[in-house]
Amino acid sequence: MTADLAYVVAGASLLLAIVLPDLLDRWAISAPMVLVGIGMLIGLTPLPDGLPLDPQDNRAAIEHTTELVVIVALMGVGLALDRPLEVRSRRSWRQWSSTWRLLAIGMPLTIAAVAALGWVAGLAPAVALLLGAALAPTDPVLASDVQVAGPQTGDHEVDERDELRFALTSEAGLNDGLAFPFVYAAILLATEGAVSGWALEWVGFYLVAKVVIGVLAGVVVGKLLAYVAFRSSNRSLRVAERGESLLALAALIASYGVGEVLGGYGFLSVFVCAISFRSAERSHDYHAAMHEVAERLERMLTLFVLLVLGIALTRGLLEALDWRGVAIGLALILVVRPLAGVVALVPWPGGDGSAALSQRERWATAFFGVRGVGSIYYLAYAAGEDQSLAQDWLWSTVAFTVVASVLIHGVLATPVMAHIDSARRGKPRSAA
Repeated sequence: MTADLAYVVAGASLLLAIVLPDLLDRWAISAPMVLVGIGMLIGLTPLPDGLPLDPQDNRAAIEHTTELVVIVALMGVGLALDRPLEVRSRRSWRQWSSTWRLLAIGMPLTIAAVAALGWVAGLAPAVALLLGAALAPTDPVLASDVQVAGPQTGDHEVDERDELRFALTSEAGLNDGLAFPFVYAAILLATEGAVSGWALEWVGFYLVAKVVIGVLAGVVVGKLLAYVAFRSSNRSLRVAERGESLLALAALIASYGVGEVLGGYGFLSVFVCAISFRSAERSHDYHAAMHEVAERLERMLTLFVLLVLGIALTRGLLEALDWRGVAIGLALILVVRPLAGVVALVPWPGGDGSAALSQRERWATAFFGVRGVGSIYYLAYAAGEDQSLAQDWLWSTVAFTVVASVLIHGVLATPVMAHIDSARRGKPRSAA
């Protein structure tokens, strides 16, 4: 019965993934909002009795499903970015400064603030740190109006002109991997105890070495696949010539596998692989074809997870939720992330990439830190490493925060971005 119901849910999510984007295009309602709502309604019926929804009993399945969703999303995000990142060009690095500042300043501030709120609320230090780390990654895919549209190709200069959408999309592509060191810090705190016993190991291996390995693995795999696809001497291997876009799937699986086998962060490997591949033949239409494959698969998987999440919400997932979880979740969405983002994006003397953001764009960038599937993955991963981190309260709080983020950001994304786009063009705000 469980397998049959899984097919029903998967089929429903696929159908909705196909029709919802166009149906909701003119409304301040996102497809994720609808999927969660439909899931909650399904959860009130007897239909899903056989579905494996309990996170404690199905932790491994949840971990691997959300892991797949994240790596597919990272490949799509990396291929969507038009702005190049040239390692030897200082100007190129400065053009990504909004991203670096959101990662180096905004994300640690967010983790620290959420962990502090958890500690004040009575959580053990390791649990509080895990909550902050798990809720650190952003996921603009769940609010399509705040991400870049996709790779621009053809006979023109290829670059990303929308600084707001670029900052949110590139941040999401990198922070899924860069949150991992802090998740490991929570695991080490739970398993090893005092920080003094593992601090040097954490800095040297988990914070530095695994990041470097993940990035290098992504660069190598991305450049190798790009060479084969575009410039191989063997015509059969030049898959770009015949538009074989399934290379996107091979790339994300290969880069993730290589990064993990070498001991790095596979999430970083996938994203870096995508932008490395994108750097080759930037105007080639093949990039758009690969992005379309990754985007469609990502949409299907994400909406499937959200539909199941909605079912779980009305089947007991929120039973352990209390005022502390509600307060922390809403504080993250409405206060912590916006303030951390604004602090990170304050213009510096001399100007940099963040200076390209107007004041309203900085506030929008700071506010739209959508929480999503990555948070569920990190919680499932940590729960498998130590039993003290596998708490029903954590599952309830993370689920509540993700759903609240989907609702709040989903409602506000369309009108806010429409207002900003209109102001950018110098036109009055639309009455709609």
